[in-house]
Amino acid sequence: MSDRNIPETGKMAPAFTLKNQDGKSVKLSDLTGKWSVLYFYPKDDTPGCTTEACEFTDGIKAFEKLNAAVLGVSPDDTESHRKFIKKHNLKIDLLSDPSHKVMEKYGVWGIKMLYGKESLGVIRSTFLIDPKGNIAYAWPNVKAAGHAEKVREKLAELSAG
Repeated sequence: MSDRNIPETGKMAPAFTLKNQDGKSVKLSDLTGKWSVLYFYPKDDTPGCTTEACEFTDGIKAFEKLNAAVLGVSPDDTESHRKFIKKHNLKIDLLSDPSHKVMEKYGVWGIKMLYGKESLGVIRSTFLIDPKGNIAYAWPNVKAAGHAEKVREKLAELSAG
């Protein structure tokens, strides 16, 4: 899995335009001037993905105080995102990347191990993007539980400096 093309820290984050749960286009350039947490996850309403989304939602006020937007990205469509948000009362935007084009730009679409079997899919990963649009920090292989707090801590550290 060393062939993953993860964007380098300090370099411009790959540009994207994706639809959110409401069908509205969200562009990376729209987020200039604030921090962005861009996290990639495999599938709406599965155990790990629900844990991660709920933890980001629980901490959303702390992210907002640090001038950060939290955006989740999966291959699911906008309707699936709406149902996931409603079911779990999520307070974050979820973006749809059914073609995996953005996931490929961020090196998060590839071969992964699941229950001892290789499969093609989303490798759970998170990118912290600074207000100028550069990659400030990357987590290339994420365990869902407790991850949102690690991201918040890193954001607090980087935004203070």
